[in-house]
Amino acid sequence: MTQSKLVLIVGLQPDLIDFSEPDYAAYPGMTASKVTAGLNADVESLNRMGYSATLCLTDLGETSEATVAAALATQPYDCVMIGAGVRTIGKNFPLFEKLVNVVHQNAPQAKICFNTGPTDSLAAVQRWI
Repeated sequence: MTQSKLVLIVGLQPDLIDFSEPDYAAYPGMTASKVTAGLNADVESLNRMGYSATLCLTDLGETSEATVAAALATQPYDCVMIGAGVRTIGKNFPLFEKLVNVVHQNAPQAKICFNTGPTDSLAAVQRWI
């Protein structure tokens, strides 16, 4: 039996996001509970497809680099997906750059992929592994 590919899904803690801010206008009706449900469904979907997915939720920057580095130190991930909430929101872009560099430094063997929202992580992962 082949070993499951290890996937780390990196995203923001949904309860720290203020969805009423103008930066989130592209996501009308989005709430922390919807993001959480989508992320959990993505993890379940990846696991059903034979991957071993782990969710790593960070704050908005205070400890995010250390949180992701610590998660990467637990096992040799095959793929790290950085979520759209980090990547597509303008004010979060510096955090996105920092996290890409944390992944590059701490998991150079891992493929890096990106989803477009809290429901398409499987497609993002499948593009790379």
